[in-house]
Amino acid sequence: MILLSDPRVAAVPSADDGDPLLDLRELPELWLDGRAADPAGAYARLRAGVVDRLLAAQRALPNGMRLLVVEGYRPYQAQLAIFTGYRDELRRRHPDWSPERLHRETTKFVSPVEVAPHSTGGAVDLTLCTDDGVELDLGTVIDATPEDSDDACFTDAPTISATARRHRQIMVDALGGAGMVNYPTEWWHWSYGDRYWALMTGAPHTRYGPVDLAAARSEPVPAER
Repeated sequence: MILLSDPRVAAVPSADDGDPLLDLRELPELWLDGRAADPAGAYARLRAGVVDRLLAAQRALPNGMRLLVVEGYRPYQAQLAIFTGYRDELRRRHPDWSPERLHRETTKFVSPVEVAPHSTGGAVDLTLCTDDGVELDLGTVIDATPEDSDDACFTDAPTISATARRHRQIMVDALGGAGMVNYPTEWWHWSYGDRYWALMTGAPHTRYGPVDLAAARSEPVPAER
């Protein structure tokens, strides 16, 4: 299992091809959940190439299922706050851990800011739901921590029900088939174009680099992509 703390991730050359950030609130084909909504609407933004792949993945789902997007782009400061908050929680729970282990265990749940996929607009947290909007059983809630779920949040966790395992495999087949990669400690986290994607697919560099909040504004959805 390669974690985001692995030096090979940070070593991937960063490039950005200028692919725009689109606002999913203007794209009714993909359903957007509001639980991670922020005042600036950053959560609703994703790179156009990611949107293309989500639409392709949704078309590959069995009848009666849809993708439900929870969070896309995440600004630097929000990423830093999540990272430091979880790291500090783990430090309180495990005062005997070395700094190296503390960092590694933190990155099982949240990326270090210097390689954060969400801050490129290339990563998305999502789940499955029915055509009526009812969320399906994926074994844990989105954002379940390894600490509190006893690692049931890991995509290949053996402890979840057969139903949840089947639903996770459906996501793997659809999203992986569309060219996205999963972070194996979080069944809900998928990305394209970022450093982790580049490392896992053998790409020579990223498609997307970090973008700041000022750049995360609504872009018109092209008629054809």
